[in-house]
Amino acid sequence: MTATTVQKRAATGSLIGLALGDALGFPTEFNDVPSILAKCGPWREMELPARAFVSDDTQMTIAVGRGLRTAMDRGVLAPKRLARPLREEFVDWYQSPENNRAPGRTCLRACNLLKEEGRVWQDASQIDSKGCGANMRVAPIGLAPGLSDEQRAGAAQLQSALTHGHPTALAASDLTARAVRLLAQGTGPADLVDRLRSYAVENRTRYHHTWLGDLWTRSQDPDPGHFIARGWDDCLAILDRLRDAVRTASPEADPCLATGAGWIAEEALATGLLCFLLFPDEPLLALRRAACSSGDSDSIACLTGAFAGARLGEDAWPAEWADRIEYRGDLMTLGALWDA
Repeated sequence: MTATTVQKRAATGSLIGLALGDALGFPTEFNDVPSILAKCGPWREMELPARAFVSDDTQMTIAVGRGLRTAMDRGVLAPKRLARPLREEFVDWYQSPENNRAPGRTCLRACNLLKEEGRVWQDASQIDSKGCGANMRVAPIGLAPGLSDEQRAGAAQLQSALTHGHPTALAASDLTARAVRLLAQGTGPADLVDRLRSYAVENRTRYHHTWLGDLWTRSQDPDPGHFIARGWDDCLAILDRLRDAVRTASPEADPCLATGAGWIAEEALATGLLCFLLFPDEPLLALRRAACSSGDSDSIACLTGAFAGARLGEDAWPAEWADRIEYRGDLMTLGALWDA
């Protein structure tokens, strides 16, 4: 199998990997590692549940993917063209009877406000929340072809800002989409952290006015550059921890001990990346390590799966797992569109 063949299916591989990680980690969320081992057996042998249900992480990833597809079908991707379908998809998810998978409070509060017609989305955004609910769903922004760096960054931050307005949520979402994109394009695991760190330094004081509008004014920051720099500084600090952890962390140890439990955006990014980077050529082990962790295991594992699938493609995942994932049809449709 050639690298070109894999890259042509990077979107499908990433989306399926995300959902598989979600389904593997969903039953272990809120458990410590000893409890997970008692329930599931050795972590290297963890099996996907027979009924591979996913959490709101995958549901909202699909919502972002659909909103992005609608916006791009209407023309050149631009803030207003994206904000409307994203808002509609988020509200549809909020009102769906399938929204029963322990969704995050930030998403629920923001979506309840987003459904009010006439309210600008900036007034719905939860400006103090940097929960991982923003970057666990951003992979589609990294996978869609034909976007400029500015479009990709702006779209990644916008989809975060509709619910999670904290600058760290914006920066972590941007970095997550960037990581997915770099891996899909062939960046090697050994180079990934340094490239993400350089990207963070380059963008540290860049506020995307066109995409975010006056969101920053809801904060206590004196200017937009100061606002967004807080987020990038959090991400730079966690990338430094990640760089050390890749060299020193034991694969047998709980990854959350090295880079955080993942309930907040920058830690979910770092711990998801750590699990991927510990096993860059063994995607199932990466998922299992992420799912057997003491933190937000479904979000960590879904990010790990998105990274592994973006690098290795659809064939990274065994058919006996991929075929029974919930929402497989939706994921395959989006993946096929972008892989084409």
